[in-house]
Amino acid sequence: MLSASLKVVSHNNPMSELGRSMESEIREQPDVLARNEARYLQVLADRLAGREFGHVLLVARGSSDNAALYLRYLIEVYLKIPVSLAAPSVLTMYGSKVKYRNCLGVGISQSGQAPDVIAVLKVLSEVGHFNAAFTNDADSPLAVLVDLHLDLRVGPERSIAATKTYSASLLACYQLVRALGAKLPPPVLPDDGWLELCRVAAEKSVDSLLNSSVVFALGRGFSFASAQETALKLIECALVPCKSYSSADFQHGPRAVADDDASAIVYGEVPENLAETGIRIIQAPDAGYGSDAPIREALFAQQLALAAARKRGLDPDQARNLEKITKTL
Repeated sequence: MLSASLKVVSHNNPMSELGRSMESEIREQPDVLARNEARYLQVLADRLAGREFGHVLLVARGSSDNAALYLRYLIEVYLKIPVSLAAPSVLTMYGSKVKYRNCLGVGISQSGQAPDVIAVLKVLSEVGHFNAAFTNDADSPLAVLVDLHLDLRVGPERSIAATKTYSASLLACYQLVRALGAKLPPPVLPDDGWLELCRVAAEKSVDSLLNSSVVFALGRGFSFASAQETALKLIECALVPCKSYSSADFQHGPRAVADDDASAIVYGEVPENLAETGIRIIQAPDAGYGSDAPIREALFAQQLALAAARKRGLDPDQARNLEKITKTL
């Protein structure tokens, strides 16, 4: 069972009243993504036409960092360009300015107000590199700074947890790689049927999740970002400690604590012989193995976190100790 401080709790509020904004924003995603799909590609292709880069530096925090991880896989797999996920502290704490060559800087920040993301891209801009950014605020400091700003245009997001801004960032990442020349088909976007499938799967899994002493989220390749985002969502929305791993890395040590008192949320293929440990396997709905799968997988992570929060009597719209916009430097 979860420790005493994390057990299922009960409040006077009906469960359906908790996380109402989060639920509403989850439901908006099929329409939001369909509405923006073509525009994202057009904006990015127009501004990047004819440009070539020898390196890509991705700068992000929180859920945006998980979108950046997804973008790293996309770029390295389909464009063969080396990618780094920036450690902003190299600049903001230690004052070291890394000497990148012919670099594309990409900042992902839903608010566009992250000081550390802005600081890194500002330095890149000062030495002549081309910068792009995805935000949900066209007037934000980050949007104004960069050479190419993609306005996500998903509308206000009131819940503390990133939902539609996260899936829109994933879509923007996919379209960016297409705009840079990757021969990828249009993404298969989640529809209302997929949304309902994820909701039902989450409701069926939540009891097993909450009755586990240890919770893992596992994925590999493109879906590693989904595992990372699932862990973050469970922590911030439902106060459920969850550790994410690449399915391959999980075999190198963490598997030791896998038993019948633990759960593993798995995206894609279940690691070989994992079931033999007795661990409770929560298989995410099958989004396929394509490079666009994380755009659909994101909805299951969100539905699972919402279901867990409600089951524990918690309101993810007012997540404990958190604010919608987090500024670190």
